[in-house]
Amino acid sequence: MIKIISWNVNGIRASIKKGLADYVIGEQPTIFCVQETKAEREQVPTDIWPPPGYRDYYHSCSVRGGYSGVATFTQLEPIHVNRDIGIERFDQEGRVMQTDFEHFSLLNVYFPNGGARDERLLYKLDFYDAFFEYCEGLRAKGMKLIICGDYNTAHHSIDLARPNENKKTSGFMDVERVKLDHIQELGYVDTFRLFNQEPEQYTWWDVKTRSRERNIGWRIDYHWVTQDLVPNIVNAYHQPDQHGSDHCPVVLELSF
Repeated sequence: MIKIISWNVNGIRASIKKGLADYVIGEQPTIFCVQETKAEREQVPTDIWPPPGYRDYYHSCSVRGGYSGVATFTQLEPIHVNRDIGIERFDQEGRVMQTDFEHFSLLNVYFPNGGARDERLLYKLDFYDAFFEYCEGLRAKGMKLIICGDYNTAHHSIDLARPNENKKTSGFMDVERVKLDHIQELGYVDTFRLFNQEPEQYTWWDVKTRSRERNIGWRIDYHWVTQDLVPNIVNAYHQPDQHGSDHCPVVLELSF
């Protein structure tokens, strides 16, 4: 079985200090994907990270220190690694890490947050379009895709605690949600909802309002896959009791 865990750690150096290595050793994911690393590889203490047996692949933001960034840690050696989708304004923020394996291509992605100002919302929408155009190019080559990470968008009303109050909030605006509608129409599958159709299933909570204690959250972290991988999926679930970030880990298990 292949176990893939994705987690927005909100700063990998801080997470390591909070016991990230113990978490990974305990869970033993085949592949561990993190978003919002906020660090270059050289800034991470390699004496305690990553745990033994994991190869590490970073894509850090090149234009702003301590911002964005993704990293993939894997027990399997990738056939191919790619960090770019070929558009500089997106690639320079360190938002994509692609690792290709025998049965699938894994894209670890930190989608932009559109809440800061209007131009960042437009940047986010443009990123969605450019990224999934890139993915469609991979599919055209016959590749099966797993796209995990922080999408920064709740898809449906069931995916956040207060949908009516947040219709004009970035992360649940119609112009953002339609991007997830579109990828669903293209044949990508939200794996968590294959197993769990219940409400109050969230992956992010606002720290400032202590919303996690009341489970006032959003489901914005996902594993979406191409339809041709659905027969291989064994399970998909969240770990809301795992602390260390304002997000929780999301897990996908597959068998080949």
